Amino acid sequence: MKITILTVGSRGDVQPYVALGLGLQSAGHDVSLATHACWQSLVRAHGLGYRPVAGDPRSILEGNAGQMWLSSDRSPAGFLRGFMEVAQPLMAKMSDDYWAACQDAGLILYPILAALPAAAIAEKLKVPALPAYLQHVHTTAMYPSAMMPPMPLLGAVYNRLTYSLGGEVFWRAMRPAMNKWRQERLGLPALPRRSQFPAWDRARLPCFYGFSRVVVPRPPEWGDHVHITGYWFVRTPVDSTVAAPGGQGGRADSRLVDFLASGPPPVFVGFGSMTGRDPEQVAGLVVEALARSRRRGLLLTGWGGLRPGDLPDDVLAIDAAPHDWLFPQVAAVVHHGGAGTTAAGLAAGKPSVVVPFFADQHFWAWRVAVLGAGPQPVPRRELTARRLAEAISEATTNPSITGRAAAIGSMIRSEDGVGTFAALLESYSRTAHWGGQ
Repeated sequence: MKITILTVGSRGDVQPYVALGLGLQSAGHDVSLATHACWQSLVRAHGLGYRPVAGDPRSILEGNAGQMWLSSDRSPAGFLRGFMEVAQPLMAKMSDDYWAACQDAGLILYPILAALPAAAIAEKLKVPALPAYLQHVHTTAMYPSAMMPPMPLLGAVYNRLTYSLGGEVFWRAMRPAMNKWRQERLGLPALPRRSQFPAWDRARLPCFYGFSRVVVPRPPEWGDHVHITGYWFVRTPVDSTVAAPGGQGGRADSRLVDFLASGPPPVFVGFGSMTGRDPEQVAGLVVEALARSRRRGLLLTGWGGLRPGDLPDDVLAIDAAPHDWLFPQVAAVVHHGGAGTTAAGLAAGKPSVVVPFFADQHFWAWRVAVLGAGPQPVPRRELTARRLAEAISEATTNPSITGRAAAIGSMIRSEDGVGTFAALLESYSRTAHWGGQ
């Protein structure tokens, strides 16, 4: 079967779908990923088909509108409005590219941000389109929507409400641009004013979640068409002579290999694609926190990373390194709480210190703390050298945290998220039970 996977965003948003594509290709399918040009080499290096999609997430985030969005610490509604302000100029072009990428597809898989164009394309082409999400959207009383701030004291009522509220906010933010594209490009009718996500769930459309039940337990309210498969990981060779910093094969950076071997395990610090207006100031804060906690450090200085000045001998700046190769060799992982980095840190069995900026990062930060795999999160707006040093010290010296992180890592590594997804897809394919939108 020809499968097109739609992807959008930073590397942490795209790489899980590369892993998924590899697994489905191994199961005999012809798989292509439709994503931004900046990830073309990543896709092709793994032997998957590539289809171009407009937009350069790095230039968008580093632009003035992107910087305002990232630094605003908005409410969920404000976050989506900010996203639309950043993405609006590209929505029609991206949707056109998705449309072109799916012309020969027998099945479309898509993330949350591509849900509405994917549904329109499936409707027009009369092919199945199935959600493959990194964040949960189905209602439960157990925990809130990933897009809403966790408020445990408000309990089940609040948790349930976050899904209907979040769904409506997302639908209304996306609907105007999508209606214009649906009508002008595909000749389809306008979307209803109210969110159709509940109707899609009632139709029992199969949905696949690329995270672990260890991290997000399966709620009793979810139907048997909702599947938690486990994380979708791209496995990098662990031999340092073949594990390149960019994850593309080749020899590792000798400076990094030597630094790892020259002393006790360092603390990794990196905030993914979360750029800021003053990365030098944040880097200085991090270096001070490492000194206060008496820890060696690795500072990620790649896209959206920190920009340190002169560093002490016990802190090394790196451009990139594959997380599954590097994280098992560090003492703790300090990160922004993106779904991909959270998964990698937990799978490595290392404590996480999470500094969430916005959106689902607060949810993942909360889950890490609830699981006991890290201290309480330090929100970006509250980040100081003292608070970060205290969190690093707790993460690396508290035996409860280090032991719990190791146990969770062992459980996650025993899962086969990609294999589970491929088996489920095969089962649905045999019965032609795709549901409908």
